[in-house]
Amino acid sequence: MSASAVFVLDLKGKVLICRNYKGDVDMSEIDHFFTLLMQQEEEGLLCPVMSHGNVHFLWIKHSNLYLVATTNKNSNASLVYSFLYKLVEVFTEYFKELEEESIQDNFVVVYELLDELMDFGFPQTTDSKILQEYITQQGNKLEVAKTKVPTTVTNAVSWRSEGIRYKKNEVFIDVIESINVLVNANGSVMSSDIVGSIKLKTMLSGMPELRLGLNDRMLFALTGRDKGKTVTMEDVKFHQCVRLSRFESDRTISFIPPDGESELMSYRINTHVKPLIWIESVIEKFSHSRVEIMVKAKGQFKKQSVANNVEIRVPVPSDADSPKFKTSTGHAKYVPEKNLVVWSIKSFPGGKELLMRAHFCLPSVENHETEGRPPITVKFEIPYFTVSGIQVRYMKIIEKSGYQALPWVRYITQSGDYQLRTNT
Repeated sequence: MSASAVFVLDLKGKVLICRNYKGDVDMSEIDHFFTLLMQQEEEGLLCPVMSHGNVHFLWIKHSNLYLVATTNKNSNASLVYSFLYKLVEVFTEYFKELEEESIQDNFVVVYELLDELMDFGFPQTTDSKILQEYITQQGNKLEVAKTKVPTTVTNAVSWRSEGIRYKKNEVFIDVIESINVLVNANGSVMSSDIVGSIKLKTMLSGMPELRLGLNDRMLFALTGRDKGKTVTMEDVKFHQCVRLSRFESDRTISFIPPDGESELMSYRINTHVKPLIWIESVIEKFSHSRVEIMVKAKGQFKKQSVANNVEIRVPVPSDADSPKFKTSTGHAKYVPEKNLVVWSIKSFPGGKELLMRAHFCLPSVENHETEGRPPITVKFEIPYFTVSGIQVRYMKIIEKSGYQALPWVRYITQSGDYQLRTNT
């Protein structure tokens, strides 16, 4: 079962707009939501699901709005939350910014969207590109010929419209992997994983069928059939366009793609990752006078690869001043509002060691407040490289008119939550 009603509330708990889908929950029950919320906030026990009697409130907060779904059944909570986040996504596509003012300025459109997005408590058409074909913000310009419901709403391929035409047929494939690493002060990796996604930008005419081939190593990881050294992918999610039955039978990723940009699949690999940029730091604090920082960065990836737009953020004491820097490459600057030194390196080749020294003065009166020891964080992007070894072997594009299309593939590895703790 899914939602009985959906409400959009302001920060004071006032209902801005609502839609009753099933009529089995009294609409006045929403009056109890804000009281429960304030009560839980005061107790410090805020929960995503709250109950009053036999009515359950499932809610999310976005900007200055609360989006709340009510139900009196044992509903599928993950489905309801997916719908609420999809609601935010669709409203943002329509109104650019989703906040109280944008709801008040677009009541008619919001009501129309709520009618189309859900039917009798179950999600229906949630693709914003398809919705924009027949729910427009210029109602007076709507032509009579266009008032019929697009076939995409009733069609098996609800994510793609018919009759799309391009002069040049191309598809761009981006394989993006983010690395999350936490290294302790002794230099041991405490946790690490890879979060990856395959993104498409499709500019193809007609209703093409695409077949994506990945290297065997990744396919075995996806299906869990390999018992050797291959790491197993977890949390694998495919776009709704992928034929899962086909993938399970012969490991072919076959699909009719949405037009424009979309995420074909995402995955996570929970494995030991060697930090691609290794940081060694020495922070010496001389009481009542100065603090000296030495940071050495080493690129632990292939020599032919280059990390771009590297940012190494080093925490400094909040009472430090008069900064002086010396760097072997790039430039360093002091950001006093964040108590950080940011060392920026435009291009960092693999195998290289770079050095940065910083000198700060400290006040003669010591700060008695004990400060925490924030970690050093690193941002970077390495093109033409993936840590997991995923590779696109081929992309076949089949369309009844038989046109030729060009597939382009790009690989990017970037930093996710990348932290290295310090000794001081």
